[in-house]
Amino acid sequence: MKRQSRLDAPVRYWDEDLPKQADDQKAPPQLIRVNEINDVWMEIPRYVNHGWGGLWFFSIIPFFPLITIIIFILAPGVASNPLLLITSGIIIFVFVSLLIHFFKIVLFEPRGAPVRFNRKRQKVYVYEYQRSVWPWKRWPVVIKVFDWADIQGERVQLAGHADWGHRIYCAVCKPGTYEVVDRFVLAWTVGNLRDAYGLWSHCCHYMEARPVPKNPLLTDKPADWTPFRTVRWPPDVERESTTATGMMR
Repeated sequence: MKRQSRLDAPVRYWDEDLPKQADDQKAPPQLIRVNEINDVWMEIPRYVNHGWGGLWFFSIIPFFPLITIIIFILAPGVASNPLLLITSGIIIFVFVSLLIHFFKIVLFEPRGAPVRFNRKRQKVYVYEYQRSVWPWKRWPVVIKVFDWADIQGERVQLAGHADWGHRIYCAVCKPGTYEVVDRFVLAWTVGNLRDAYGLWSHCCHYMEARPVPKNPLLTDKPADWTPFRTVRWPPDVERESTTATGMMR
């Protein structure tokens, strides 16, 4: 019999729905990585499956055609030709845009954009970075806040991709239903199915205030150098997501 998701709109490449209750989990609770875990809140980083070193390399590439076209413009006779100047200006605009695009990614995109679980409030806080294809516009940070009761887990299995493996999504449903209104990634692809199950199991156990291990499988951080601090929670969200009581939005 073909398996079918309980959600009205399963995630692309859906493989299975994950159990919500801690008693029904397919693996013992186990974090892959963690930034902070205590009796009130837990923060999980979400590192992407690509190398930042490669992006630094691609960010430098547009320099070379830019230098070439500038040298071309300075050649005798080019400045007096309107068509050549307009064409050269368009080419410069394209490569400057590419340069800005890549440098915004490698310098400012959040590394491991995190998810916070506050088990006292039963809230989940998701740090999202809204990257755009247009480098000239602002790429804002958007904080999404959800009730844990409205979240359902989904597992995706990717095959034939550069990041082959298992990925965990969280589907946000209308209260008391399986009607999906939003969705976010809990963990980018991991190769071991048991690790994927363990991460979801850990979140469920933690939010039910059950005992969980605090030591993650991995303690290293991927190579992600940038001169800037790339994750900055807004002050009001920082207070709310790390405390047990207080003003709720």
